[in-house]
Amino acid sequence: MKKKIVSILLMAAIAASTLTGCGGSNSGSQTGDTAKVSNNAQTSGTANAGGDTQAEEGNVINIYSFNDELRTRITAVYPEIVETSEDGTTSTLKDGTIIRWIINPNQDGVYQDKLDEALNNQLTAAADDKVDIFAAELDYIVKYTDADIDAAMTLESLGINPDTDLADQFEFTKTVACDQNGVQRASTWQACPGVLVYRRDIAMEVFGTDDPVEIGKRTKDWETMKETAEALKANGYYTFSCYADTFRTYNNSMAEAWVAPGETVVRVDQKILDWVKDSKEWKDAGYFDPAVKGQWNSDWFTAMSSSSKVFAFLFPAWGIDTQVKPNWDGEEGAWAVTNAPLSYNWGGTFVLAAEYTDNPQHVKEIILALTADTDNLTKISKEYADFTNAKSVMQAAASDDSFASDFLGGQNPYTYFTPGADTIKMAPLSAYDQGCVELIQNAFGDYLQDQIDYDKAKENFETAIRERYPEITEIQWPE
Repeated sequence: MKKKIVSILLMAAIAASTLTGCGGSNSGSQTGDTAKVSNNAQTSGTANAGGDTQAEEGNVINIYSFNDELRTRITAVYPEIVETSEDGTTSTLKDGTIIRWIINPNQDGVYQDKLDEALNNQLTAAADDKVDIFAAELDYIVKYTDADIDAAMTLESLGINPDTDLADQFEFTKTVACDQNGVQRASTWQACPGVLVYRRDIAMEVFGTDDPVEIGKRTKDWETMKETAEALKANGYYTFSCYADTFRTYNNSMAEAWVAPGETVVRVDQKILDWVKDSKEWKDAGYFDPAVKGQWNSDWFTAMSSSSKVFAFLFPAWGIDTQVKPNWDGEEGAWAVTNAPLSYNWGGTFVLAAEYTDNPQHVKEIILALTADTDNLTKISKEYADFTNAKSVMQAAASDDSFASDFLGGQNPYTYFTPGADTIKMAPLSAYDQGCVELIQNAFGDYLQDQIDYDKAKENFETAIRERYPEITEIQWPE
């Protein structure tokens, strides 16, 4: 590879330019990408710029991910899989090829560290040890689509034409999957517009109705939401579990990236400080559960259980399936969705083909099966309640009763997910987003828990950012 992945944050900051819409087959970087793929073909003897098979595929397909979501979705739609081991670590294809599912947790950068190590060894690794497919979240997709590091193949060099094969995808998901030259290097099966997910039983007790339309009138904006929060508090309930639940609605509205292209300066957007101020107000007012201190911990998961006094969560579709549903221990049909007080998008798992894979044909098939086949995307939406990345499928789902969810009491959630999804404008991305998002919440979480003062929270964030990213030269705060 041209550059070590471990140094990508510095290199990307120096070399990158702002994200643009993905180009077609005549994109400006095509000559360089074709040259790289030709080198790939000479190294592995498996692919050329057209994605054609030149020799036998490898015996093992190594797929790196940060949770089990990618494995379950691929297993559901890739017809070549005939069986999966009981522990979920391997699957077998019809032709005898083995898929290894290599999963490490996202938190604290563990997944990226493991993936980076493997990608840095990609050229010298034995064929059966090479990375073939890897997942990346929206918070760090920019790091791996950088055109200068040879981490991910362009989709066109794999034999996938984004203009035709992925024509039905939501445009914003294609834009964020591009490198700095506007060439698409990733694809995703999901788009992630967010909604408010609420408890029907609490709604009935406090408001006399659990109807999504009526509840939506009480959650239509933040001012109205405060009135709703007061009513919930008067009846012994919390509106949200904690301050972290609302963070993404603010973060997604940022005007500028955490780190601008060509710079090593972290700029904290005013929207983030608005979140701190509003969270302090809501916490002091008693609208959050004081037992819950942040997300992705046991207290937060317990807040989704039947013993909890928490009314609602802010989630995209994946949050219902992977967070609320597994942690709910009551009867089915106890939850519903309605509009959030502010439109937002949260997350998305992108699938990338690793440069120098020795399984380009299998990789191409898997990406197309998972992210381009409308029948498969329909199946994923019905079986996992994902908001999938196909405009035609989601538009049809919004008016199709067969997409109703038993877990949501027979409600069709796509009537709330679908409107406006095609007009989502993403906040500018940078390779530093995951660290900034995690560390700003950690630092100000301590402040919101009254463990430190405001200035100490700022100081702690600056220290943590410099420890995570030593190349950062400055942290700037809004005036």
